Amino acid sequence: MKKAFMILLVIVVAAAGLWFVTHKDRMPTAKTPSTAGQFNKQQYSLSDPASLWVIVNKHRLLQPKDYAPNDLVVPDIPLRLAASSEEMHLRKPAADALQELAAQAQKDGLKLMVASGYRSYQFQISLYNGYVQQQGKATADSQSARPGYSEHQTGLAVDLEPTSRNCEVDPCFGDTPEGKWLAANAWKYGFIVRYQTGKQGTTGYIAEPWHVRYVGKTLAAEVNKQGNPPLEDFFGLGAAPDYH
Repeated sequence: MKKAFMILLVIVVAAAGLWFVTHKDRMPTAKTPSTAGQFNKQQYSLSDPASLWVIVNKHRLLQPKDYAPNDLVVPDIPLRLAASSEEMHLRKPAADALQELAAQAQKDGLKLMVASGYRSYQFQISLYNGYVQQQGKATADSQSARPGYSEHQTGLAVDLEPTSRNCEVDPCFGDTPEGKWLAANAWKYGFIVRYQTGKQGTTGYIAEPWHVRYVGKTLAAEVNKQGNPPLEDFFGLGAAPDYH
């Protein structure tokens, strides 16, 4: 009896071993500490102009350069210009998020409005050339994007200001209650303050506390968690201080 039991035990162990060998590749594997919970930076394209994560800077021209979004709408918040104006439009995901942001700001006693949103390729030609004529090329390049290199052309960037128009599109906006609220809370609604103080060597532009860029709540939260680095640094793309 004992001998028969031992033979049966050997058969069972051998069968178990065979099952493990043939099924081990199908079994789920635990993530190692180095990869568990790691943010996926390749989730969306950084080059596709229609991607919520597209990165536009002085080294990254939109392709095609005259790209135009197909889902532009007017956000239901106060506007600097008539709703028919091109600049009062945004892509729908950004517009929806902006409405949430503005509603919460109003609950907190602050009133924000759109100063400038979408700008087409042709609009940017006129705007940029105007700055060049007024200020010279070097100054214009530090404050305004050349056509095809503008975040505004994606329909995902918006300049905001108080409805009082205090510090309208001006560095002092960052010191207003609205500017401080935006800097602290924009990420909760999927926006980041794109051009920050002391980062011109990376982004290519002077600080613009009024300019926010919609990237979606997941990315905005991760950027905020990491201390708000420029997108160039976050994605390891390198600085883009000047045009090639």
